[in-house]
Amino acid sequence: MNTQKRPRFGSLVGMAAFVVVVAGMKAASSLIVPFLLAVFLAVICLPLFIWLQKKGVPELLGLFVIVAMLIGIWTLVVILLGTTLADFTRNVPLYQQRLGEVTGEAYTYLQKHGVVIERSMLEDIFDPARVMRILANTLNSLSGMLTSAFVIFLMFAFLLMETAGIPQKIKLIREGKKGALDSYNAIIKGINRYLAIKSVTSFVTGSLIFVFLKFQGVDFPILWGMIAFLLNFIPNIGSLLAAVPPVLLALVQFGFGHALVTALAFLTVNTVIGSIIEPRVMGQGVGLSTLVVFLSLIFWGWVLGPVGMLLSVPLTMGIKIALAENDATRWIAILLGSNREVARALEMREKQESSQEQSL
Repeated sequence: MNTQKRPRFGSLVGMAAFVVVVAGMKAASSLIVPFLLAVFLAVICLPLFIWLQKKGVPELLGLFVIVAMLIGIWTLVVILLGTTLADFTRNVPLYQQRLGEVTGEAYTYLQKHGVVIERSMLEDIFDPARVMRILANTLNSLSGMLTSAFVIFLMFAFLLMETAGIPQKIKLIREGKKGALDSYNAIIKGINRYLAIKSVTSFVTGSLIFVFLKFQGVDFPILWGMIAFLLNFIPNIGSLLAAVPPVLLALVQFGFGHALVTALAFLTVNTVIGSIIEPRVMGQGVGLSTLVVFLSLIFWGWVLGPVGMLLSVPLTMGIKIALAENDATRWIAILLGSNREVARALEMREKQESSQEQSL
């Protein structure tokens, strides 16, 4: 009787511990978010740091070179975003007024064509002040995250120096057993590959959006190009979120026709890059099911905010690989995996079983 109750009790304790950990992460998100950004910067820069060491560059000098390079890139992004965000914030009242006029024009158009709707209902659904306020607050919070660079780079410097010695520590902990570094290497390789491919495709997406908006004459094209680059790291809905501000501005500046063209341009770019080119380049993909990717986006976004949404896929990939290492939690990793990955694993198992039967 006791043996039947223990597993159930253990699972309840595990679920309770998970809830406590998640609650703690959400409460301490202001501390965890800079740390996670520093961790992923360290993971990205680790191959370059190791390469510099192999070329005979002293550890401190290599660290200085990498930090100086990142600070230069970070400073350029802050300057570009800070200038354009200040101009955009100043113009928000004007955009609110013009958006209210567009709402009135839409109401008149609907009335002329026999569509009866309360104007107050239309204004509640499409409140220009609320739309612009949410947009401005989101962009300002992004700018605030970029300006908290000192803490992030300080953590990054220490993490990068520490990360280079982690393989030796893992070998010592596991007493030099064969395959001791398999999980560590898989996590580093998977995250690096995902972030490298995603960075290239996001850069191409942002560049194409910038060129199109510049040609069309929409205000602040470099801002929307950078937003498209950043939000492209958010799976499923990132590209949709990046399209909302430019489409609204095209509506405010030029009318419904230009807004429709802008929306079609975003749809075309994101379909070609996100649905055709990116899956081909990634090959096996990120090893996560589509549902898990979407749910991880919601979960990490709720726990850690916008940065959690940006890092949702790498975080879930790392957790999945770590779960697969332990026999007791391997079933969770299988559930998190994609259907293609599961089918490939079953195919390999069947081949191994058939080869064993033939040998017997």
